[in-house]
Amino acid sequence: MQAKSILKTLSLIHAACCSGLLLCAGVVFFLNGSFSSSIDSDDVFVYVVPIVAMAGYFGSAFLYKELINKLTKDQSLVQRLRQYQTANIIKYALIEGPAFLAIVAYFQSGNALFMMIAACLIAYLIFQRPTLEKLQQEIPLSLEDEKEFDTLKP
Repeated sequence: MQAKSILKTLSLIHAACCSGLLLCAGVVFFLNGSFSSSIDSDDVFVYVVPIVAMAGYFGSAFLYKELINKLTKDQSLVQRLRQYQTANIIKYALIEGPAFLAIVAYFQSGNALFMMIAACLIAYLIFQRPTLEKLQQEIPLSLEDEKEFDTLKP
């Protein structure tokens, strides 16, 4: 079944993104060892990281909705599922990029602000986990498609 394989692939990609970020953040935290709360106004990351993080957060939500809104029942189920997968991958990338930037900024400066931004983005990414229920709610399904999805439920 195409939906099951798309969901498995998406789940694997999501898990890889989340675990990669968590592993990277953990390694950087233990390598750096410092956790300061002072803000150096000469550090360009103080301005860049929050802006990029907000752009990633809002941009991921906006682009995801735009891509999902383009799905129609006229398309084949396979086309809709592939576009759904593409929309999710783009969403994950737009969250993951700023999180990595925040981790790198923390590694360079030891500023707790950057690690907190990274932690918030990672938490948000974790909550974006793909599920069958989300897939059914977000893509337009015909009656035949819904019957096909009912066979997938445990």
